[in-house]
Amino acid sequence: MTWNPEQYLEFADERSRPAIDLAARVPLPAPRTIVDLGCGAGNVTRLLAQRWPTAAITGIDLSAAMLAQARASTGPALRIDWQEADIVHWTPPRDAVDLLFSNAALHWQDDHAALFPRLFAALAPGCVLAVQMPDNFAAPSHQGLADTVRSARWREQLEPLLRPAPVAAAADYFRWLAPQAGSIDLWTTEYVHVLAQKQGGEHPVIAWMRGTALTPYLSHLDANAQHEFVADLHERVAPAYPPLADGRVLYPFRRRFMVALRANR
Repeated sequence: MTWNPEQYLEFADERSRPAIDLAARVPLPAPRTIVDLGCGAGNVTRLLAQRWPTAAITGIDLSAAMLAQARASTGPALRIDWQEADIVHWTPPRDAVDLLFSNAALHWQDDHAALFPRLFAALAPGCVLAVQMPDNFAAPSHQGLADTVRSARWREQLEPLLRPAPVAAAADYFRWLAPQAGSIDLWTTEYVHVLAQKQGGEHPVIAWMRGTALTPYLSHLDANAQHEFVADLHERVAPAYPPLADGRVLYPFRRRFMVALRANR
């Protein structure tokens, strides 16, 4: 799967806001060490460095292209260690991370019932796991994507890439983390993004999806097939997000948050 940092950062302000909201709930005044797991292009990692300027910060991602963008856009004043690694196999160095932070990354991983307790167990007492994940899989945008993939034109080529909705119910995360937690803060927020029309006429929700949900499917198609697939997707998605009088489009988007503090026991 090939990530495009420029496409992802086209909506950088909207994508960063949940990370800011998540960081505001972290109950650590001055963490010494922070890991941004699934750091992508590093835009959120830099926000963490600004919020906690004395912390030693590591950004971890599997995409070399995203990490190259992160390195290129980080000034010398922010000392961040960028590391290429796969979340599936990565475990925090035991008792060495005060804040394990992950914004819009862990939903790409399967088996959260095993993943979340494994990550949490590696933290020392008093340390924090803070996670935000999209929970928008029942929205018309994502249902339209699934319906397009399952359609006769694309089923054979793309349906094997479909995954069940990866984000579990809030109660499941509580149940998985509670045995090791002193406190767990769980909430869901629906943001209503106001998206401007794109040059060239592409629907802004399609443009948003190009940076994230569309990536696995477009990576498996050549240029002509990509154009045809996006045209089919547009027919399903555009009617659900009609333009306002000024041409802008409202895009409601749900996100799941959790901040878990390791128990002092």
